[in-house]
Amino acid sequence: MHAIEVKDLTKIYRLYDRPIERLKESLSPMHKQYHKKFFALDNISFNVNKGETVGIIGTNGSGKSTILKIITGVLTPTSGTVNIQGKISALLELGAGFNMDYTGIENIYMNGTMLGYSKEEMDQKLEEILNFADIGEFVYQPVKTYSSGMFVRLAFALAINVDPEILIVDEALSVGDVFFQTKCYKRINEIKEKGTTILLVTHDMSNIIKYCDKAVLLNKGKFIEEGKPSQVVDSYKKILANQFEDTEEENTIIEEKKNHTQYNVVWKEKLADNPQRLVYGDGRAEITDYGIFDHKNQVSNLLLKGKDFSIKMRVKFKENVTNPIFAFTIKDKKGMELTGTNTLISDTGIEVGEAGKIYTITFKQIESLQGGEYLLSLGCTGYENGELSVFHRLYDVTYITVISENNTIGIYDMYSQIEINCGE
Repeated sequence: MHAIEVKDLTKIYRLYDRPIERLKESLSPMHKQYHKKFFALDNISFNVNKGETVGIIGTNGSGKSTILKIITGVLTPTSGTVNIQGKISALLELGAGFNMDYTGIENIYMNGTMLGYSKEEMDQKLEEILNFADIGEFVYQPVKTYSSGMFVRLAFALAINVDPEILIVDEALSVGDVFFQTKCYKRINEIKEKGTTILLVTHDMSNIIKYCDKAVLLNKGKFIEEGKPSQVVDSYKKILANQFEDTEEENTIIEEKKNHTQYNVVWKEKLADNPQRLVYGDGRAEITDYGIFDHKNQVSNLLLKGKDFSIKMRVKFKENVTNPIFAFTIKDKKGMELTGTNTLISDTGIEVGEAGKIYTITFKQIESLQGGEYLLSLGCTGYENGELSVFHRLYDVTYITVISENNTIGIYDMYSQIEINCGE
């Protein structure tokens, strides 16, 4: 039985180049249109079964939050229908459903009333909500004074403790600290086991694979695919790498072009570029291209933990350089260098980088870092008269997102094998 049925859902916004054009259109006797139509959602259909956990994924602007707002009644669709079977509790973007001038306690009771609970019923739930939120005396202060972390604590505590039949969670959880996120996902697992239907929107592909029974992929307001999470995440990776095509025929044509002109393919165009990257060097060499290749040899910013992957770069020398050093490093979001290597350490360099020639350097390794986001830096350097010379460096040039179904403690996974024996 379906808990949520979405059928032919379309949401169109009118876009005006200037505010005056909205007035001109409303007053036009000939009903002249001054707007352009923007399809936030374009004929979307899918179903969520009762007790199922479904993840909705897609790039920014794909329509994920719009569809949640329509399902929860915050927005009205332009056309199409949504049929809901069950009581919904939703955690959307910060501020949704809360009165900023009310205290935390007052918002708890107000939201409880909106969900159909009496004051006496909310009295019984209050202690559990407050214990989970763990924001202390701030619960008696207006929520407009809360930090984003405190706000999401209270909102999530309320959403999961009103016995929802359908729980809807948007990206708001990403605001909380890692300990609170762990606490939240543990509770999500608990209510999932009780048969609660869960609709989850997140950019964390690890959680999509780990918690969801099914995933739905949207792109630019259109339905792309639904199915097994790992399969849908693969399609999402193609979209991120600008490799996704609408038809098998177009995919075949593109693949044939790649096979015939492999060297002319520009890898970096398929990766997310960091506009804040730091670039410097004396110019005697240039990193002309770079790519991150996953275990399927596809260029992608997304990697699976435990799988092999490669980092490649192409370097063109402007003049002869003796014993050049090629390197990469991976840092966390705080800037701490976590791992990396270079051709000097591995003793795999070349004696001379010849002027006018392009060299392709490939670093192959196993992805052992925990699930999360990291920054990649690349470099071509060398030692001259005992001093380090930098020919070309690209600091924080792009990011790596590691998808993990099972994180361990710390920065990386040692893949420990555990045995427990009883007796002597």
